[in-house]
Amino acid sequence: MSSGIDAADVKEIQHSECGPDVRECPDATAAPPKGPRSARVLRTGMCAAVALCLVASVVHVILVFLHVAPANTVSKRYGAQINAWVFPFFEQNWRLFAPDPESVNRQILARTAHTTSDGSVEVSPWFDLTAVDGSAVEHHAFPSHTAQNLLRRAWSGYVDSHGADDRARTERAVMMRKYLTNIAADRVAAHRGGTFDFVQLRVVTLPVAAPGSAVGDRPPKPTENRLLPWWKVTRHAE
Repeated sequence: MSSGIDAADVKEIQHSECGPDVRECPDATAAPPKGPRSARVLRTGMCAAVALCLVASVVHVILVFLHVAPANTVSKRYGAQINAWVFPFFEQNWRLFAPDPESVNRQILARTAHTTSDGSVEVSPWFDLTAVDGSAVEHHAFPSHTAQNLLRRAWSGYVDSHGADDRARTERAVMMRKYLTNIAADRVAAHRGGTFDFVQLRVVTLPVAAPGSAVGDRPPKPTENRLLPWWKVTRHAE
């Protein structure tokens, strides 16, 4: 004979000195907690992120290896894709094992131009970008990599990819020109402000004289003063 009492409403009664202690029995049919499901989702996401990082690392190592390895069938066939990945942030060279110290001092200067409302063009004085980097490096025990190498390597990449006429004939040359232009425009905007539409660079190269008396009779090498064309930039500091 059924007592008519639902199993979920059964209460366990225990007697104590203070009176009966009434405790509800847990419902065996209650839904399980949602914790394990969220944990599984989190584990799945972490595994996917780790797998993606591993795949990206393997692809990066393979592309860098093909870049520094001797020319082969794969590197020749996929040269454009390899260069697009490596340059300009992952460029590799062997100067760690065969140092190539600078033999010249370069001073890179920039000036800007702005077209006014009446159609006239205003040109700013020259701004010494190299001096800004020099002041950021001098007397600093741990100077930043940006201050030491960003502008210098950008100019080296530009020289390597352009001829004496400053004409870009390859995609890499166009990229290096834009890279150098953006650096100059950002530096001028950060230190000078103002509005400008064009930027122009001038690079003064002064050879470093070799030490010793053996070269004392040699005439000094002439200073090179290279003036680059005006380049259009995104309007700054409006």
